Amino acid sequence: MKNGQSKIQVQNLNLYYGSLMALKNISIQLPSNQISALIGPSGCGKSTFLRTLNRMNDLIPRVTIEGNVLIDNHNIYEKDIDVVELRKQIGMVFQKPNPFPMSIYENVVYGPKCHGVKDKKKLNEIAEKSLKKAVLWDEVKDRLKDSALSLSGGQQQRLCIARVLAVEPGIVLMDEPTSALDPIATLKIEELVTNLKEDYTIVIVTHNMEQAARVSDNTSFFLNGEVIETGATEIIFTNPEHKKTEDYITGRFG
Repeated sequence: MKNGQSKIQVQNLNLYYGSLMALKNISIQLPSNQISALIGPSGCGKSTFLRTLNRMNDLIPRVTIEGNVLIDNHNIYEKDIDVVELRKQIGMVFQKPNPFPMSIYENVVYGPKCHGVKDKKKLNEIAEKSLKKAVLWDEVKDRLKDSALSLSGGQQQRLCIARVLAVEPGIVLMDEPTSALDPIATLKIEELVTNLKEDYTIVIVTHNMEQAARVSDNTSFFLNGEVIETGATEIIFTNPEHKKTEDYITGRFG
């Protein structure tokens, strides 16, 4: 798929927690090989929306979803969709680093092993390639047998990114991936994310306006479960159409 084409098309998406409507009639397109930022105040639906893209909300009781989420023109909410395979194609990086309590190497090859890769040479290649893509290889190549929990917070988050990349997804979802990190570790993750868009479509939830402006190609502003405005990041941040968007970006609320 060429750059700029829609990788993800969301059509008339509503989501309910029981009787509470958490997402309201969302229709947006997220382009291929770009970084799409989701911004907005706490509790506005950003993370809930992100989880609709890999059906993580399926795991929450009493959630009802209406509308379509098309990925490469296939509706992921069709009844015959293999959700395990879907989540292999759509990786997720969470707010706090969550490495497994095992070695650095075993963290990276865990996914490929679950999907049936048994050849040791192949696993070694996957580990090296994924750690290099996550800009972590040079820091850990001599300590792959060490516990992942011995790494710093920033290294742990890059390891979690390597773990996602190891199963070769097409899309990477990131839910506030730097909010628990210091400024130097944050900068490394931002540089990494910027480089990854050559090979992946990335959707990132962030509270950090400067981060959204630095790394994303397009931005969607969420408020009270609705998308108020979506478009090229430069335009959203310098010349938004809606006063609510301007008020949020200039710090008048949120």
